[in-house]
Amino acid sequence: MCRVSGTAKVLVVEDTPDISEVIELALTGARLDVLAVDDGHRALAAALDWSPDVVVLDLNIPGPDGFEVCRRLRQFSAAYVLMLTARADEVDKLVGLSVGADDYLTKPFSPRELVARVQAMLRRPRALAGTAPAEPLPATTRDVGPVRLDLDAREVTVSGRPVALTRIEYDLLVALTENTRQVRTRDQLRERVWGGSWLADDHAVDVHMSNLRRKLTAAGATGVIATVRGVGYRVSPGRPA
Repeated sequence: MCRVSGTAKVLVVEDTPDISEVIELALTGARLDVLAVDDGHRALAAALDWSPDVVVLDLNIPGPDGFEVCRRLRQFSAAYVLMLTARADEVDKLVGLSVGADDYLTKPFSPRELVARVQAMLRRPRALAGTAPAEPLPATTRDVGPVRLDLDAREVTVSGRPVALTRIEYDLLVALTENTRQVRTRDQLRERVWGGSWLADDHAVDVHMSNLRRKLTAAGATGVIATVRGVGYRVSPGRPA
């Protein structure tokens, strides 16, 4: 286990020492606080004890693999997850996104691109691209049909029952509910949630939106998220489950 101090905290999970060192040097050069571990069990323990802001996670690690680590992380951590792996198969990418990863970078990688993606995760845009900043809402909750968002607590309930969402899923729902009459394009959602339209492709947006819709439907909020073909997504009051 290696620790280098900086500002925002990044947990690096990589079992190849040379690659881990490259990642650490790149991130510490960007004044980030880095903790490096080399297996899945240490990764989960470090995430629990250290509460990182971002996790750079290799898939092929000893112990629980990257998919399982990401799945378990989502049970207690809101950290962004960047999967960094030699697997270039689109199926692996989609599986990674479906278990809660926020982005996916394939080896060999550019250290500068890695840093840019981590920094984009840490950046929190305040408005959708191409729109005027929204007026502050006097209420700290938003209601769409049976769905309620508590903006202060970052919690979502359906008919009073809590629904566990990942950070990305929650941020997508917040973006959609900023104006319930407006359709949000995928580019707008990328800018709002990932910090730049280059960071995630349409597959990433669609996979996270599919996961969000599935969780809301399972909780009894059917039809709250509607797909507008060829444009993007919007919210509606839904219909009884």
